[in-house]
Amino acid sequence: MRKSKLNAVTLCFAAMLAAMVYVVTLFRFPLLGSKVHFANAVCLLSGMLLGPVIGGVAAGLGSALYDGFAGYDFVNVLITFVSKFAMAFVCGALMHRQHARRGRIDRTVLSGVAGALTYVLLYMLKTYIYNRFVYAFPPETVLATVVSKLIPSLINAGAAIIAAPLFYHAVLPALRSTGIMRQLQMEDSKQMDERP
Repeated sequence: MRKSKLNAVTLCFAAMLAAMVYVVTLFRFPLLGSKVHFANAVCLLSGMLLGPVIGGVAAGLGSALYDGFAGYDFVNVLITFVSKFAMAFVCGALMHRQHARRGRIDRTVLSGVAGALTYVLLYMLKTYIYNRFVYAFPPETVLATVVSKLIPSLINAGAAIIAAPLFYHAVLPALRSTGIMRQLQMEDSKQMDERP
């Protein structure tokens, strides 16, 4: 009975965070010639709270749903799922690994940096492959396109790196006082133990 309760709590949180990723992606605001949104911060928060696997699924699902409803083709939706999953997975895996190590730098910041940079790298790789091999643009155009997309991606990564730890520490006291955080951490530990 307790196992199903744990799974229900984790499933509810995963669904809630996937919905948050979807909704937050709808709201963008201009900054330095780019459009910033906090969906990446919620993706990182998913990894922090739910661990690498379930957090990754929540982040990937919310982002893929947004792309799907926005009319992107199946391949782009799949690429979005994989890249956002990877972002939350890296963040969640590092967060879990650092639970035992109490350092001077908050583990949410280090995990967030690694997760956000993972996404930027994957997005730049997708941009390069699409422009070079799918659209067959000349190399100088490919380079210009990658550079033009790198700047907004780094701005969004910076916003996520700042916002995700703030979100995490804002909700942590409530999750701890209700006992929910302990349940999520137990599920997170089970995920990490089951990995090969």
